[in-house]
Amino acid sequence: MNCPVCKNPLVILEFNQVEIDHCTSCEGIWLDEGELGLFLNEEKELAREVQTLLVVKKSKEKPVKCPICKMKMEKVKHDDLNIVIDKCVRNHGLWFDKGELNLILDSADNQYKIAALFKSFFSKNINLINQ
Repeated sequence: MNCPVCKNPLVILEFNQVEIDHCTSCEGIWLDEGELGLFLNEEKELAREVQTLLVVKKSKEKPVKCPICKMKMEKVKHDDLNIVIDKCVRNHGLWFDKGELNLILDSADNQYKIAALFKSFFSKNINLINQ
């Protein structure tokens, strides 16, 4: 699967039996449907969070296509956060530009152990990639 932003191949990283797709060039992250819920470790929390995503009608960000179905993804943002992410219109997953997933996980106040572990691991991994 290729990065929806820079078209380079995505690298699969497995963390606690969750596979994420990571672009080593632009440092974006693709999470397939349901994988964010595994990080939050709470399906009801995920359902509530996804329902609060509002479609952004005008965005300065370049539109990108879903790496699975190739449909143009919609720009969405969380009601409480000022972070615009890309969501597949067919619900194949979510695309996070560099740093966006960490900001969302920060908003969870580290109440989910797997989210805190992921942030810790991935931040170190990103630093190693950039060196």
